[in-house]
Amino acid sequence: MKSNLYTGTGDNGTTSLVGGERISKISTRLEAYGTVDEFSSFLGVVLSNPDCPIRLKEQFLEIQNRLFDAGCYLATSVNEGETPSCLGIDSCLVKSLEQWIDILDEETPKIRTFVLPGGCVLAAHCHVARTVCRRAERRILELAAQEYVDPVLVRWFNRLSDYLFIAARYLNYCQGVSEITWSPVS
Repeated sequence: MKSNLYTGTGDNGTTSLVGGERISKISTRLEAYGTVDEFSSFLGVVLSNPDCPIRLKEQFLEIQNRLFDAGCYLATSVNEGETPSCLGIDSCLVKSLEQWIDILDEETPKIRTFVLPGGCVLAAHCHVARTVCRRAERRILELAAQEYVDPVLVRWFNRLSDYLFIAARYLNYCQGVSEITWSPVS
């Protein structure tokens, strides 16, 4: 009996969007939602760590669910003249993310130098997720330069990387690990 996990329909370098339209696997749209999936996978690495505080686990899981919404949105072609919104991601979600950032920033000691990625394992993984988030944002912006993309989605991704930066700093603080800071050439 053949597994349903493979179909062979993508062997020619194309894949199906929501609705059945076939596109190249190297299209801007596929790069956008593929990078969103990669970002979610890196968050899964952070979530899987037993040392991750429950509050952050809950937040990361909420983000992963909304990333799935974003992926579905990006995997659906937009007809010319339409301006569909991304279900699950709205201005209230952006505001919630900003509140999470404010709370973590308030609870984390201030620092007045550039922070290099690293510290405890959790923070290092958070920094990797942050950089993949930034790449996803760039891919989404690249798609938005070609066709309509909900502007709230772009704002949310911009805030996500800020959130992951402060989450990494907060994790280092919770674990008693000093930040690694930039030492410029003198």
